Amino acid sequence: MVSDEERKVYSQWTEVDGDLTACDPDTAHIILESRLMFCKNDRSRSKYWSIPDGVDCLNDLAYQEDGLRSHKLDLYLPHDAVLRNGKSLPVYIDIHGGGFMYGHKELNRNFCTHLAKTGFAVFSINYTLMPQAGFMEQLREVELALAWIKTHLNQYPVSQDRVFITGDSAGATLGLYALAIEGSEQFAHTLDIAQSQLHPMGAAFVSGLFNLNPYVSMRPGSFTPEGLETDGLKLLAPNFFRTFKENGGEQLANLSYITAEAQLPPIFLNTSSDDFLQAETLNLALALDKQGCEFELHDVHVGKTQVLGHVYPVAMTWLEESQQTLQEIQAFSYSLL
Repeated sequence: MVSDEERKVYSQWTEVDGDLTACDPDTAHIILESRLMFCKNDRSRSKYWSIPDGVDCLNDLAYQEDGLRSHKLDLYLPHDAVLRNGKSLPVYIDIHGGGFMYGHKELNRNFCTHLAKTGFAVFSINYTLMPQAGFMEQLREVELALAWIKTHLNQYPVSQDRVFITGDSAGATLGLYALAIEGSEQFAHTLDIAQSQLHPMGAAFVSGLFNLNPYVSMRPGSFTPEGLETDGLKLLAPNFFRTFKENGGEQLANLSYITAEAQLPPIFLNTSSDDFLQAETLNLALALDKQGCEFELHDVHVGKTQVLGHVYPVAMTWLEESQQTLQEIQAFSYSLL
């Protein structure tokens, strides 16, 4: 059960259970329990979330005119850039994580505003969560958001062509596949998803889930869970990835295929030794290296008495290690300008 007080707090940054009434009870249970687990972790951190001085927020810009919260985005701008009204400020587009089933753009507001403080305009996008959308639908919405941003960049004091993509966890998954669509006409054609023509200069991915093969190959009833943190997605994978699989997903989920087929821009990769998805980042780095793709890997060693965990630069921006990562992302991105 979710109390009214919990629902009020959690709904600030995620859907709780309002989208679960029409799905089967087993799916609803898995998603709700996963969301509540994430919510409890984020509630303790939310007390430390803040918008730094000198960052302006433009909230709830619609990238589809249907009134849905899931089709809106925010824009965060350094106030100095607003005053100067120039067209040189580089742009980041953030895709939040949450296992494809948790979170709104507000979940990453703390991270996005601190990234903006380092010298970027930052768009933060929403997309429809599981169970209302599968992987293909989420990816299509991300591309629609990118296309809207491409069309509307000239309305803001930002660069028109110095654009980067960032994402954490499941958001990094969507970000990598968006890069593949942008970097390969064949990839876009196979998925029947239009390219945005945004042409990102680079990307920064934090603790991503990149190898989708184990999930795409799942069959209903073929998996026995051990814990929701890592297994909830596997239980839901057959339905979530169904249309992706029908469109050639088993080949497209292969990291070797993605890195060979798509013209990928330089990618910044961040993980840590106590990140449960650390191997995903390391394996992507190996695949990129094998194809001669440009990347920068930051695998932070965590001492025996320390804890960083999953997506620490996004979830806990106040940490010294997080501040260092933000500066490293800034240095990486500015080196490409």
